[in-house]
Amino acid sequence: MLNIALPKGRLGKKVYSLFAEIGYDCEDIFEDNRKLIFENSEGTVRYFLVKPSDVAIYVERGAADIGVVGKDILLETEPDVYELLDLKLGKCKMAVAAKNGWVENPDEPLRVATKFVNIAKTYYNSINREIDVIKLHGSIELAPILDMSDVIVDIVETGTTLKENDLKVYTEILPISARFIANKNAFRFKNDIIMKINTQLAEKIG
Repeated sequence: MLNIALPKGRLGKKVYSLFAEIGYDCEDIFEDNRKLIFENSEGTVRYFLVKPSDVAIYVERGAADIGVVGKDILLETEPDVYELLDLKLGKCKMAVAAKNGWVENPDEPLRVATKFVNIAKTYYNSINREIDVIKLHGSIELAPILDMSDVIVDIVETGTTLKENDLKVYTEILPISARFIANKNAFRFKNDIIMKINTQLAEKIG
């Protein structure tokens, strides 16, 4: 039995479609029900859908053998897992954004609002910039609008929310996409099947 953690939502459906196409389908996974665990009829694969930010924890702790998680989560939480493949799904970017017309004062610590504290610190350390981090959990765009922060560090997909709130991207930090990950023990003991899936996925996405 191979245990697979998938992120809930649009990305999870896209990833499941990939797995189904390479022979690991499970007919009732997206039926209208409240089940949390789904097994295929052959009893060889078990899926469970979890909050995207929790996938890496399930894999790291061994509840799942493999999973799919955003690169942003891997960089932010640094789980002890193997990152095997870029699935090239859920593409977006981590960026620094601020109000239109914002001018940086290099003599003052930069006030940075973000959900991604570690990513922000790593980036600003790399350019030797002193920052004051404001950790938020939602509506990051509000912080510069209300003058609580100078900039935000956040995921940008289309940029529509920024434009609608008179903000714009000033710096792109790094590209983000979904990654195929494996538990380290599972990678040892179920290596054949995990590497087979890895190869099949790589061929599928080109």
